[in-house]
Amino acid sequence: MTPGKAALSSPPAESPARAGRLSQGDGSRGLSATTESDAALVARTLAGDLAAYAALMARYRNGLGLYALHMLGNREDAEEALQDAFVRAYWALGSCRDPQRFGAWLFRIVVNRCRTLQRRLRRHDQVAVLPDDLPTRGDMSETLGWREEISRALERLRPLYREAFLLRYVEGMEYEEIARLTGAKEPAVRMRVKRASQKLRELLHDVHAG
Repeated sequence: MTPGKAALSSPPAESPARAGRLSQGDGSRGLSATTESDAALVARTLAGDLAAYAALMARYRNGLGLYALHMLGNREDAEEALQDAFVRAYWALGSCRDPQRFGAWLFRIVVNRCRTLQRRLRRHDQVAVLPDDLPTRGDMSETLGWREEISRALERLRPLYREAFLLRYVEGMEYEEIARLTGAKEPAVRMRVKRASQKLRELLHDVHAG
């Protein structure tokens, strides 16, 4: 089922794409709607209430926008991926089998859009934005070059490990939050982060040794 006829009868005042821009940050509109559960907002959206979908976008825009930015390394590309994901999610909302887990469902769409955009652009030289407290080469002065090595090492991780690592150490999310967002069990999230960290240390050790 797609969003109701009321949503289709006239152009929305603020389309899912426009409202999904990373540069638009006021999530305070429709404050009462943002206190509702995801399931309630999904139900209202399917009934034709565009304000309910705007509330869903406001709820997830910042976190998913930062994720897209870190995955793609470019603000313009991240905005494109996020806007496309919001539009696709809107039209496919009826296929969301568990509306209470809308965030996890939307996250998977964002991940897929990021991957598609990466393949299309073929930007293998993009450098991820990494936290300042990641391991460095001791007193090495070429900090930027070392961070680029970290970025290349991240690209060699399995996608699930890389995603978990970025959400934990770049986005700063708690394990419970990552589990809720990705739909994975918390122990699985912890294991992915642990293995990603171990593999990353191995890769960086090889670079340092070389």
